[in-house]
Amino acid sequence: MDKISFDPGVLDGTERLIYELRSLYKSCGYDKFRMSKFEEYDLYVTNKDYLVSDSVITFTDTNGSLMALKPDVTLSIIKNTKDAPDTVTKLCYNENVYRISNNTGSFKEIMQTGLECLGCIDELCIGEVLTLAARSLLQISPDFILETAQLDVLAAFVDELTHDRDVRNDILKCVNEKNVHSIPRICADNGIDPAMAEDLISLVGIYGTPGRVLPMLKELCAKKNCSEYIESMEKSLDILVSEGLGDKVIIDFSVVSDLKYYNGIIFKGFLKGVPGSVLSGGQYDNLMKRMGRRSRAIGFAVYLDMLERILLDSEVASC
Repeated sequence: MDKISFDPGVLDGTERLIYELRSLYKSCGYDKFRMSKFEEYDLYVTNKDYLVSDSVITFTDTNGSLMALKPDVTLSIIKNTKDAPDTVTKLCYNENVYRISNNTGSFKEIMQTGLECLGCIDELCIGEVLTLAARSLLQISPDFILETAQLDVLAAFVDELTHDRDVRNDILKCVNEKNVHSIPRICADNGIDPAMAEDLISLVGIYGTPGRVLPMLKELCAKKNCSEYIESMEKSLDILVSEGLGDKVIIDFSVVSDLKYYNGIIFKGFLKGVPGSVLSGGQYDNLMKRMGRRSRAIGFAVYLDMLERILLDSEVASC
């Protein structure tokens, strides 16, 4: 039987992007992972703080089990793969998730494409994932920025101030909102010398390309005995820089994720003309430990619903 040829030109903008991203990930050894549209509800109850929203569509299965339409892909991949900490498992996906829309406040079926790298993760793996994140954005538009931070560094600076969970959360909220002026006040209100926050404020104020800001970060981190985190970050970013994408990367320590689940490098991707991030990812070793895994992990997702307008415009322009 003759092999049926496939013409990507017959696809619409979203379909073409999915095809191109899948081809990109496959070229780097990522195998397609397929999963069910639903999981047992307990998976999401146990990890509800990890989810974007705790609102989940549920239904009762024929055996009486409470099930849920999946609001997240990463949790399903962790649950349905073997724990193999001595090897590297590379998976990519194209799946729908079910979340509340920011625009309408009602549930929406949202298409995501992305990848996960699990197992024995080192700087090379992290650098590859960062590079694929940048190349994913480049596949959509040359006008993109990949913002990244190192959560272990941020945690070290915050831990020097306090280990109180509520105070930490208040400080991290200020960091995320770039509201550093409120950090000394929070310290004073909780019996912490506001002067101790100066280094954290300096850290959050560092913003720029790796070549410009890494020397400043090294100097600042040397005082906190956390230089190894910045050195590891530099090794991973060097891989991306070697691909000619260094000018598209911004180090910004106001990029914050939940420290209960995330660690190490985290990142978000932005496109000109699109409000909000269209790509989000990072290391989630802490989530793996929470789910009883010894493996490390890093991954990202591209939010295709955020790209509807830009993809439609590209279709019109190509007509």
